[in-house]
Amino acid sequence: MKEEMTIGTLATASDVNVETIRFYERKGILKQPKKAGGFRYYPKEYITRIRFIKRSQELGFTLAETKDLLDLKIKNQSKCGDVLTKTKVKIEEIENKISDLKKMKKSLESLASCCVDNDQPLSDCPILDCFISTRKD
Repeated sequence: MKEEMTIGTLATASDVNVETIRFYERKGILKQPKKAGGFRYYPKEYITRIRFIKRSQELGFTLAETKDLLDLKIKNQSKCGDVLTKTKVKIEEIENKISDLKKMKKSLESLASCCVDNDQPLSDCPILDCFISTRKD
């Protein structure tokens, strides 16, 4: 593989589409190279960078958080502990989301148990009535 490639070749090699690369450029997470001979040629290292971005998103990191992680990787004075701190913060966020989702599930299960007659008119639906009431369990 050549050391530099067009955006289409980069997209294919990184398993993303061209619009994803352009989006990352607009967000400042990838630097857009200058044109040379009518085309922009991207360095081969961008394949690894894009894969890093995609994997961090799969793990729940936002693009801003991913940019911070990439910046830590570039800085010589950064330590593994810096990444660990960010990872622990993300774990806590995920635990909070899981807790909130469990509460939502419990509430919805309670609502579902209110419905005893599937043929009841919608105007008398106890589930919809619960959406209107201000009662909290």
